[in-house]
Parts: sequence; C-alpha cells; structure tokens
Amino acid sequence: MNTEIILETQALQKRFTGRKPFFGEAKVVRAVDGINLKIRRGETLAIVGESGCGKSTLARLLVRLMSPSDGTVVYQGRNIANVPAEDMRHLRRDLQFIFQDPFSSLNPRMTIGALIEEPLLVHNIGDRQDRRAKVAAMLARVGLPASVIDRYPHEFSGGQRQRIGIARALITEPKVVIGDEPVSALDVSIQAQVINILQDLKEALGLTLVIIAHDLAVVRHMADRVAVMYLGEIVEQGPVADLFANPKHPYTAALIAAIPVAQVGARSAAAQLQGDPPNPIDLPTGCRFHPRCPHATEVCTTTRPALAATGPDRWAACHHAATLSLQGHAATGQTRSAAAQARFDLYRDRSADAARTTTPT
Repeated sequence: MNTEIILETQALQKRFTGRKPFFGEAKVVRAVDGINLKIRRGETLAIVGESGCGKSTLARLLVRLMSPSDGTVVYQGRNIANVPAEDMRHLRRDLQFIFQDPFSSLNPRMTIGALIEEPLLVHNIGDRQDRRAKVAAMLARVGLPASVIDRYPHEFSGGQRQRIGIARALITEPKVVIGDEPVSALDVSIQAQVINILQDLKEALGLTLVIIAHDLAVVRHMADRVAVMYLGEIVEQGPVADLFANPKHPYTAALIAAIPVAQVGARSAAAQLQGDPPNPIDLPTGCRFHPRCPHATEVCTTTRPALAATGPDRWAACHHAATLSLQGHAATGQTRSAAAQARFDLYRDRSADAARTTTPT
C-alpha cells in the first residue's frame, strides 16, 4: 500500500458567521472544525456523513474553491490555503472537482467540445488540433462517441452529463480529483456505470480520488479508506472493509445499520439513531454525538473526545472506543456491506454497461 501523502489538512476550519442582530452577538456555524486528514497517493478516500455534517464544505476547501478560516491545506508539501491567485490557477491543473449536479456546472451556451476543451485553453495546453484530439480521446474514455462534440448539455441525459463532467475534470490529467456526491442524482444502474468509469480512469491515469458520499453502498464498492464526519468533525477513519465489519464509533455503526436491504425482515433495530442532529449554531458540550448516542456517559457530556488510534490504521473520536462492544453492529455491517456489494455486482459486466449506454439523438 502506498503511504506517500499527496494532500493533507492540518487543524482545518471553516466558520460561517450570520448577520449580527440588533442585540447580542452574531451566530457562528463551524462547518469544518479542526480537521486533520491525510490522503495517500493513488487511493480512493470516501468522506461520509449525514446532510449538513460539513463534508461538501471540506471538499471545496481541499481544492480551495473556498478559503479556510484557519488551518492549512498542504498539497505535495506546499500550503495552498493562502497561495496567490496566479499560483493557484496553475495548481488547479493538478486538483480538479466533479460536481454533484452536472447540468448546473456546464455552461448551456457552450458545446460539449468547447466545455471539455476550456481547461486546456486556460492552461495553454497544446494547439487547436491537439486539443481537439484530446477532447475526442477523453470522450471515448468516458463512453461517449466523438460525434457528440458539437452538441449542447441539454441534449444529454443525467448520466451522460455526469460523464461529460468527468471528462472535463480529467482533461488536464490531474493528480487529485474530488467528487462531491458525483452519482447521488443517478439511478443505480447508471451509478454503477459512472463508478466503473471513475475506477477505470483512476487505474489508467494514476489518480487519487476523494469521494463525498452519503450512500454507503457506493462507498463500500469503490473506496479504499473511509472518513466519517459528524457536525464538522471526523469521528472515525479506517480501511473500508475493516470499518464496515467492525465500527468503533456508535455513529458509524448506526450509518452502516441504516443501509437498505431488499429483503423481508431485514430492517434492523440495532444502532437506530434517535432524534435529529443538534443545531450547528448551538453545539452540545463534550462529544457532539452524545445527545443521540445510546452509549453516552457523563464524561461524554462534558469532555470533547480526541481522534485517537484504535488499531492499525484505525482512528475514532469516542471515549469508549476501546471498551464499547459493537459486535452485534459488526455482524449487521458485514451483512449489509455484502448486500451493498451485491447491489453493484449486478452491473459489473462491461458489455452490459455498454449495451445500456445510449447516445443522444
């Protein structure tokens, strides 16, 4: 396993301050709150959690689509959190982003060829003929014919538009690609096609992938490691198979237990969460998860737990991670992760993928 760190965050924070009321102080949301994260060259890291946990904000901070309030983002030894705009423009050739909604990220007035070629123009890569050839080759890699090069985004389906977004992100041959829920808006068969494309391109181009997701079936299928977020913090990290089989944090166990399985009686009562996440502008003291945790004790209400090692390449932010028994949840995780894997195995055959892929008419 490659242990070289290509991208790293240190005490990374992003705070959003609301409008100051006539009386009192302005409210502050700590969307990302002191995150330390190391991303290894060539791996696929999944960042998961409920909506509103800060994972999409973290993704944008990693490529400086947002500037952090504090902390650093280090790419290949260089802090990119405060580099000049011109230097950041050059770095963006190596750091690319795939958006959740491909249609809103594609200019409707530009042809597909122009959209994919644009990053090459920005970075002065090749002449017109070379760029046209690169665009055609990239379209072929994502499963679209060169004949679509002069068509417009509205002429394509959602899955095809996501392929176009992937082609646009990869045309500069980046080293790191961040995907913000790149398949969440697609049905399961199209999800599998797009995921297979990403995995094939990762191997062919030597990419490092960071995938933001809330669907653990997707995560189980494609990730090497998982970081679990809750209210701006990472509460657990580990290799995907190990984390699914033996979660160390109650929140992770609850997420795994919630994976849907198409089987009568498969709904599990284990690790079911009670209530909604706390108000992010009025966070609880101590562990932020304790109001919903069935294993919380007094120390959880007063002392914020640190992210600490719980085994080889395993980390958890829980006061009771070393002693908490989640064996029942581990069995649930194994069953449900197997179901998640089977869900995507149905669409693994590349010839079936190609048969289901249609081109716009």
